[in-house]
Amino acid sequence: MSFIRNFTFLAFTIFYSCSAYAQESYSWLQIIEPQSKSELWVNPGMYSYHFQKDQNLNNNNWGIGLEYRFNTVASATFGNYRNSDNDRSSYLGIYYQPIAVGPVKLGVVAGGFNGYQSTNNGGWFPAVLPALTIEEGRFGANIFFIPTVGDRVHGAISLQLKFRIFDGS
Repeated sequence: MSFIRNFTFLAFTIFYSCSAYAQESYSWLQIIEPQSKSELWVNPGMYSYHFQKDQNLNNNNWGIGLEYRFNTVASATFGNYRNSDNDRSSYLGIYYQPIAVGPVKLGVVAGGFNGYQSTNNGGWFPAVLPALTIEEGRFGANIFFIPTVGDRVHGAISLQLKFRIFDGS
C-alpha cells in the first residue's frame, strides 16, 4: 500500500508540474531542440520497486554513478551499485530523450550492465530501457521501467535521484 501511495504522489506531482508548464507555454508536448551542454550529475544509486514480491529482492540499489549531459537530448552515464540480487553491478550507457511533456524528458537509455549471475554468468549484457528525466536547477531524477525477462531479469520501476555538480553551459 505504501508503494501505491508514493507512486500516486509522484504521478500527481509530475501531472501538476506538466499542467503548470503547459499553461505557461501553451504546449504540453514538444520535440526538444538539440543544443550543446556541459553538465555533470552525480547519483547515489537508485531505489527499485520490484514486481516479483516473492523473491526477496533488494530494493535499495545504493552505489555511485555519474551522468554527463553533453546535449539537451543526450547524456552519457556510468556507475556501480548493489543490484537486486545483492551483488555488485556496473553500468555504462547513453540517454537519448528527444521528447518533453512539460518538464519531463522522455526517451531511452541504452547500454550495458554486469554483475547479474543469472545473465551471462555475471558478465556484461546489453539493455535498452524506457527512461523519464526531470531536471530543475541542481536537482534531478531519472525513472526507469525494467521489464521482467524470464528468470534472468527482475522487473521493476526504479527511481534515481541526482545532483548537478558542474554546469559549464
